Amino acid sequence: MLKIFTVDAFTDKMFSGNPAGVCLLQNDLDDSILQKIAAEMNLSETAFVKKLNEGFSLRWFTPVTEVELCGHATLSSAHILWQEGILNPEEEAVFHTVFKGILTAKKAGDEIELNFPANPPFQSEQNEELEKALGIKPVNLETTDHHYILELDSETIVKNVRPDFNLLNKLEKYGTIITAKAEKNDYDFVSRFFAPAKGINEDPVTGSAHCVLAPYWSKKLNKKSMKAYQTSQRGGYLNVTMEGDRVLIAGKAVTVLKGELLI
Repeated sequence: MLKIFTVDAFTDKMFSGNPAGVCLLQNDLDDSILQKIAAEMNLSETAFVKKLNEGFSLRWFTPVTEVELCGHATLSSAHILWQEGILNPEEEAVFHTVFKGILTAKKAGDEIELNFPANPPFQSEQNEELEKALGIKPVNLETTDHHYILELDSETIVKNVRPDFNLLNKLEKYGTIITAKAEKNDYDFVSRFFAPAKGINEDPVTGSAHCVLAPYWSKKLNKKSMKAYQTSQRGGYLNVTMEGDRVLIAGKAVTVLKGELLI
């Protein structure tokens, strides 16, 4: 039997933020089994954590595929390690990942702070297929290796976008971020994130997208530390800070479910 949890990340109350599965492994399991567990959990990501001699291995699966990086499931994993007494509160969580090397998480007051690689976007030319899929024309379009990031005229427009997910699924890059400067003083910018090619039409709160958003808005706003709100149906708050080529992403987490996987 394996311990398994559901954690709502980037929120301080249940049934908001982004839910992630966290499965504590005792031994390595075949990738096909990990994928079936993630499909059974049917959350945007399920994290699989296994104790190593130094730190922990960490992998993330959507219901249909493994992904290179997931912020909310990393935050959720660290939360569970402290909650279950596997790590002491003052200890840093050190995760060894397949695609992104070593990632760390530590307690920062009542938040958990992730240390992730920044993924600065670069200027891109107009993309008519992307505009058609989203039904909007952006103020600015930039890209990374796997993402489009579109700045829109206002927070209201970001909230009202209704994508054609079939068209988004056919584009070259799997992730689409739409963003705008915030209309309220509570935060600096807002965003939404779509990844139908990964089995996630819209992700509620996306840590990895803020590896792109943080350098983008840091440059535009001339600010190192910023408050962000992902304006999905569930919604979530993040604090982001640029530290050279790294992004510190901080947020809260709440455990919703604890159980045993009969495997």
